[in-house]
Amino acid sequence: MSTQDRPQDWKNYDDFAAGIDTNRLPQSRALDGRSFDLRFDDARTLHLAFAEGQVAWSDADGAGSDPCDVVEVAPSTYFVDVAFATRATQASTLMLNTATRRVLCVTSIVREAGEVRGEPRVAQVFRPGIIGNLDGALGAVVPAPSRDLIGLRAHFTYSPQHTYEHTYLSSERYCWQCLVGVQRGHGDVDLTTTYKFDDNQYVFTFREFLIPVASVFFYNFDAMRSTGKFLGITGAGQIENSRAGALIRKASMTFYLPGQEPV
Repeated sequence: MSTQDRPQDWKNYDDFAAGIDTNRLPQSRALDGRSFDLRFDDARTLHLAFAEGQVAWSDADGAGSDPCDVVEVAPSTYFVDVAFATRATQASTLMLNTATRRVLCVTSIVREAGEVRGEPRVAQVFRPGIIGNLDGALGAVVPAPSRDLIGLRAHFTYSPQHTYEHTYLSSERYCWQCLVGVQRGHGDVDLTTTYKFDDNQYVFTFREFLIPVASVFFYNFDAMRSTGKFLGITGAGQIENSRAGALIRKASMTFYLPGQEPV
């Protein structure tokens, strides 16, 4: 969607991104010196080796070493985000539970402006998997698409200048509005995908229509914390991968009659 299709005062991605990581959990170096072989349900594999804020990676399409963002978002559970120097239009966000060995990878891809019509410009690919192989009892929840958030209305405070309200409408869409910040009064309905990662833990993603940006967030409802990132195009036309994190407050829940549930 072009800038001409937006409301006149609509903000660019970088207009609201500054400071949106204020309430984010700190980065962790707990994975330094460790390596993992990941196997995904679609038969893809990925090798990761962490050291001093960098991750060396290799898959069927190549190899490299890039800075990585690692946050411990729950016990033995890590949010790992990698923006690839050799793949400028992509970033992969992985949720790793080193105890259960469950994995979810979300790859966000900025597509060419003319490549899609009627869809968000930033697409996302979801790959559940495991660390290592299937030998032994993994236990825990198998990461899978979830409807658990449907009907929830919650407030996310990223900083004193950033508070947003989310209403989860269906398995495909959510509604947001800005309560505090430069986007105050703005809101929209965008495409979303939610995975349950473990008990009281969800991976929430969205893809916006009006601006080219997508996001990946890990929700820990035990700690009431959200940890995530945005991948999008700034007002100057540059691809930018930005960190974000919020304190969560549940505001209300809508319950649907049988046969009237959203899709």
